[in-house]
Amino acid sequence: MFGLEELGLAGLFIGTFLAATILPFSSDALYIAVLLAVKDPVACLVTGSLGNWLGGVTTYLLGRVAKWEWLEKTFKVRRETLEKQKILIDKYGIWIALLSWVPFAGDVIALALGFYKSPVLWTLLLLFAGKFARFLLWTAMLWGAL
Repeated sequence: MFGLEELGLAGLFIGTFLAATILPFSSDALYIAVLLAVKDPVACLVTGSLGNWLGGVTTYLLGRVAKWEWLEKTFKVRRETLEKQKILIDKYGIWIALLSWVPFAGDVIALALGFYKSPVLWTLLLLFAGKFARFLLWTAMLWGAL
C-alpha cells in the first residue's frame, strides 16, 4: 500500500502537471503544502519539477498542432494574446521559455512557443530549467522550516 508520503507526492505530480496546462491555477501553494508535509525536499523538487515540466510539454505540443480557430474556441485564447506572445518570442527568442513557470502567463508562453514552432529540444530544456529553478527557490526558502 501507499503511505501518506507517496500519496502526497502523487498529488503533487498531478497538481503540478495540471497547473502547467491551460487549467487556471498556480502550483506554488500545492508545492509548499506538500513540501512541508512530506519533509523530503529532494523528492518534492524532482516530483514537482517533472510534473510541471510535463504539463508544460503538453501545452507546448498542443500549441504545435493547434489552429487559430481551435485555440480560440476550445481554450478561449484570443488571437491578440498569442500575437502579443509572438512579439516577446521575436524579441527574446526561445529564452522566454525560462518564464513558463509564471502563473497564468507561463501557460500562454508555452502554448505560443509551440504554436510558433520554436525549436523543440532547446525549448523543452529551457522549459525544464525555468520550472526546476522555481521549485528549487521555494525549496531553498523553506529549507529551515523542514
